[in-house]
Amino acid sequence: MAFNDLLQQSTLLILPLFLTSLHSILQNFTAAIPAHHCRPPADGNLSKDRELEVWLPRDKQGQPESCLRFTFPQREPPLPNGTEANGTGATEPCTNGWIYDNSTFPSNIVTEWDLVCTHKTLPQLSQSIFMARTLVGSLMFGTLADRLGRQKVLIWTYLQLAVSGTCTAFTPNFSAYCICRFLSGMATSPINSNSVTLSLEWLPIHARPCLGLLVRLVPSLSQFFVAGMAYAMPQWRHLQLLVSLPFFVFFIYSRFLIESALWYSSLGRLDLTLKVFWRVAQINGKQEEGAKLSIGVRTLPQKDLTMGQAQPSMLQLLRSPAVRRLFLCLLPPWFANYFSIFGLVMSLQSFGINIYLLQGLFAVVDLPFYFLGFWAVKSLGRKPTQMASLLLSGIFILAYAMIPLDQSFLRTTMAVLGKGCITGSINCLSIYTSELYPTVMRQRGQSMSGTLANTGSIVSPLVGMTAELHPSLPFFFYGAVPMAVCPIIVLLPETIGQPLPNTVLDLERRWAAPSLILPTLRKQQEQRGRE
Repeated sequence: MAFNDLLQQSTLLILPLFLTSLHSILQNFTAAIPAHHCRPPADGNLSKDRELEVWLPRDKQGQPESCLRFTFPQREPPLPNGTEANGTGATEPCTNGWIYDNSTFPSNIVTEWDLVCTHKTLPQLSQSIFMARTLVGSLMFGTLADRLGRQKVLIWTYLQLAVSGTCTAFTPNFSAYCICRFLSGMATSPINSNSVTLSLEWLPIHARPCLGLLVRLVPSLSQFFVAGMAYAMPQWRHLQLLVSLPFFVFFIYSRFLIESALWYSSLGRLDLTLKVFWRVAQINGKQEEGAKLSIGVRTLPQKDLTMGQAQPSMLQLLRSPAVRRLFLCLLPPWFANYFSIFGLVMSLQSFGINIYLLQGLFAVVDLPFYFLGFWAVKSLGRKPTQMASLLLSGIFILAYAMIPLDQSFLRTTMAVLGKGCITGSINCLSIYTSELYPTVMRQRGQSMSGTLANTGSIVSPLVGMTAELHPSLPFFFYGAVPMAVCPIIVLLPETIGQPLPNTVLDLERRWAAPSLILPTLRKQQEQRGRE
């Protein structure tokens, strides 16, 4: 019986991933901008609708202006189109604040701190600040996880997210809100990466595909549930507490998680490795098998227990032309995926339909595209699947941007299909990346690619600000970037049916003659069949 069969703690590690995903998309609801218009002077009589109208100029569509009011009430009767008579009076900014339509969003940070008009870009800025956490959190906690262990980093990040997330719900102003959100964001990425790593290092080989399925489906499920949670709990502070307080529970039980024996053995800590073996055996009632495993560990050569100490650094590996070429080819598609998917997910309010319904549609569409992408990766190969998913996502998003604003159903259909293609692209790229990097740098290569690619999620909300020039302008960028990245995929070798490269030399051979790999594999299979 294999040692990995003695422990199944992955459920406790996967559960927090559901809520960390919620923190990334929560601002769709806590920072949504409701309909609003200027508040008339305090001495104005607002007992009648007509008294309110005389203070509000109209835009080209005949709707009240959001950021202007008349300097003096316009008592003339309005003309039928509501534009000429209202355009004769002098206007001024909303010096007395705003009146908000609270029918959809009774309370959020926009209405509480008046993040509209001259301050309307601040919600997008706060989301970019939250996304910037990946660069800081991944680089800092990734190094600490290799030095201190996965469990210790998980304990700290659970506590950090619990405290900072809870403090976010009690922030008195926007500046404190951004600081707390940044601290929360720093913890989300390390929680995701260390949970997956610790699960992989304990699960048996036959259970690892199931772990991959769960890890990819959890964000989709969280997107589905966040719409219902936000609808049932419209007060933004209550919603923030709902997704933050459970991390205190995760922090408590994380102290009982078992550290990776593989990590201990890579440090050459035979005593701690044996201690973990015994603890797992006792938990599972397998004392005899634990004793056998302990004996087996004692007989392992010391070089096998210190195999991680002689590995070259990432900077040393990047000196290889093949490694540099691989890294530079993988970075653009990762950037494009993060840039486009966060651009769509964080722009729900601009679609013009019920935000709760659209959030549910975005979650449901992931499921068929995930299984379709899984079939394409196995049947067609990684390279064509990656190119097709990027190309189709760009086409659908550009189609959304070019469809007239009044055709909301067709626009929403294109956006949902585009988001589904991006989901398939991310799933394919996750598999593709792990197969391209050699064993000596696989984890570090994946972490560095993902960390630097998160600049796409940082830039995405900033590009969303261009909607002030034209409502569809951000989506031209969200669609054009994936299409522009497609040709780069041609430079990558195909990996379907090929063994994983173990060394940088294996990678260099693959780059040197990619056209000879499949014929060589076929010859090897034919020889095995003859034998």
